[in-house]
Amino acid sequence: MDITSLEKKYNGYDFQEKVEELEKKISANPGNNREIGKLSSELSHNSELAFKASQMQRLLGALKDAQYISTNETDYEIKEMALEEITTLEGQIAALDEEVKRLIIAKEFVDEDDNRSAILEIRAGAGGDEAALFAADLFRMYKNYALKEGWDLQIIESNVTAEGGYKEVIAQINGKNVFKKLKYESGVHRVQRVPSTEASGRIHTSTSSVAILPEAKDIDIQIDPQDLRIDVMRASGAGGQCVNRTDSAVRITHIPSGIVVSCQETKHQTQNKEKAMAILRSRLYDLQKQEEQSKRDDIRLSQIGSSMRAEKIRTYNFPQNRITDHRIKKSWFNIEEVLNGNLEELIADVEHGIQEELLKEIQKSE
Repeated sequence: MDITSLEKKYNGYDFQEKVEELEKKISANPGNNREIGKLSSELSHNSELAFKASQMQRLLGALKDAQYISTNETDYEIKEMALEEITTLEGQIAALDEEVKRLIIAKEFVDEDDNRSAILEIRAGAGGDEAALFAADLFRMYKNYALKEGWDLQIIESNVTAEGGYKEVIAQINGKNVFKKLKYESGVHRVQRVPSTEASGRIHTSTSSVAILPEAKDIDIQIDPQDLRIDVMRASGAGGQCVNRTDSAVRITHIPSGIVVSCQETKHQTQNKEKAMAILRSRLYDLQKQEEQSKRDDIRLSQIGSSMRAEKIRTYNFPQNRITDHRIKKSWFNIEEVLNGNLEELIADVEHGIQEELLKEIQKSE
């Protein structure tokens, strides 16, 4: 074990200086609750790192002492004890070094929006009616998972096909850590199966896209009313007694960005407008975050960058009962369970797998 390089590495860390700097910032911002929350989270993280760095320095000191004794001591028993201590200390140092690396990596994956609720958007892609049916399967999967987590899911906008699929479905999911648990679900999902309409039994490949947006509040995004064009119209319905006879559907166009959102899920124009504004705020907030991230060039972006939404992240292969996440190159063999909302293992594995990939990149650069 190279003690010199480890000493240089841990003496080079400025965790304690960062702790003191953050404590001063918190004292200087007593009235800004949002900023205080962000700084407190960063302070907690750096305090833990500072503590572990201090532990490492003590262990390295003890290892140097044990190595000196093992080299210079003439008493056989004392020499043996020193050698045993070296083995123990080297194991503790290696484990602690790994912990510190993982903490640093975990910080890279901590998003200030992790504790927020989220907007879920699912759209059918290639594959026609089968893609729409797959979009409906994905929506049912997330809906069931939300129920298991105790979250509240409400549809904001949907476009249902005659076969019961979704060309598009947008929902608001309210609860604790919604964005944290679902943020790696954004991307293109692919399904391989025999559609119910396929008489010859031929396997089709279809896709649907999933986007998870952190829910934004008025404090996050300031929208000038003059930048909005708001149209109201009759909501489309099933006809007969179900037809909506009032102008309750709302479509909002944000002129500067060109973003268009709509909602017709309730019979009340005001409620539909509020839901549409929630989508607009979240899309503008997400756009703002992507612009900020595009200015950064680091390992984290290479792993989970905003471009991930355009990439194929997962395949659901029904003939082989296999789900494969292409980012971490891992498969599970329980499609029906997952599509019924049992996502806990998959979500945990994906988060861990992405962090493992980043750890490998860090180790290569050392």
